[in-house]
Amino acid sequence: MTDEHPHQLTLHEDPRSGNCYKIRLIAALLGTPLAIREYDIMRGETRSPEFLANVNANGRIPVLQIGDRFLPESNAACWYLAEGTALIPQDRFDRADMLRWMFFEQYNHEPNIATLRFWLAFVGEAHLSEQQRAMIPAKRMAGEDALALMDEHLATREWFVGGTVSLADIALYAYTHVAEAGCFRLRDRSNVCRWLDRVAALPGYVPMPQAED
Repeated sequence: MTDEHPHQLTLHEDPRSGNCYKIRLIAALLGTPLAIREYDIMRGETRSPEFLANVNANGRIPVLQIGDRFLPESNAACWYLAEGTALIPQDRFDRADMLRWMFFEQYNHEPNIATLRFWLAFVGEAHLSEQQRAMIPAKRMAGEDALALMDEHLATREWFVGGTVSLADIALYAYTHVAEAGCFRLRDRSNVCRWLDRVAALPGYVPMPQAED
């Protein structure tokens, strides 16, 4: 897959973030050059007055900078990079179904699987607030439900939408493949595991920076 963009593209990111990795991975699969500007969210670098004024007033990453314009929200940036490529289906229903899985990723998957990974692997359970610790069982249950739904869907197909890889797969791959850092048992989801291997075998694939070891 190849694509060209008329503007310099810069990803404002923390390399530990799955939401940032989605954009890195799509750019790699498409052969799209992408400059990187790193921030440490643990040190509050995305909450600085400079970042809020010049990059994203919402204080979050990733942000895809396109020339002198800034596009927050990971799945919006993914769409920008992939528009006009094979990662977005031509069929109208398949495009809508792809968006359905991307919405599922942000509403059902990421808030549970990614949050537990962040809390347990980076913050540390001992440093969580009492309110956060109380939320762990519910987030674990919701995350397991999301993985179970994915595993059932993949029982009869290789990719989430249509017959080939799409943005839906990349969006869901980012936090699924590191879900064990949040104490989710991926080996219990055989269809998900085979799908993870298919994504990792795509031409141009690059690993998540913090997951290389």
